[in-house]
Amino acid sequence: MLSGPRCRLCGAPTRWPVDRCRECSGRRPAFASARSAVAYDGPARALVAAWKERGVRRAATLAAELVVAHVERPQADVIAYIPPDPARQLGRATHPAQTLAATLAARWHLAPGPTLRRTRRAGRQAGLVLADRRRNVRGLFAAEPASGRAVVLVDDVYTTGSTASAAAEALLAAGAVEVHVVTLARTPR
Repeated sequence: MLSGPRCRLCGAPTRWPVDRCRECSGRRPAFASARSAVAYDGPARALVAAWKERGVRRAATLAAELVVAHVERPQADVIAYIPPDPARQLGRATHPAQTLAATLAARWHLAPGPTLRRTRRAGRQAGLVLADRRRNVRGLFAAEPASGRAVVLVDDVYTTGSTASAAAEALLAAGAVEVHVVTLARTPR
């Protein structure tokens, strides 16, 4: 579990509470906050692999329980999720972010929000440095109208926040007033 002080913006664990951590300083993420339930290592890494790569359905329930237990419900009106890469999704039975968003919507009493879609193909984020990750996802998403709503944006893992920020930009451009990112896991720095 992620515990202790965190960055107010990105939710990174810190030694003491800060508005912007070292990771956030000098960046302007489009989201208002990001929170994760657990660190993406050990058991969490195995859970995500079982969920994404082997289609273990019980993993979705466990992931939602972890998020509900360890992440405070953001002040939002609707919930959305990061859409999958179509090519990588072909081999998967479910999409973790979509499944997690549906479960959280029921638990947090949130209506489904604007649908995001990918505007083009993008290379894999894994292995890219931060600047390359940002370039890779710049302009990657478009959203249905969000007309004055605060949105919870769900994904499975937060690594650098580049994907979440690109999706939040699309939601803001579509009229969302603010975006709060929620993920099961966060890559430790």
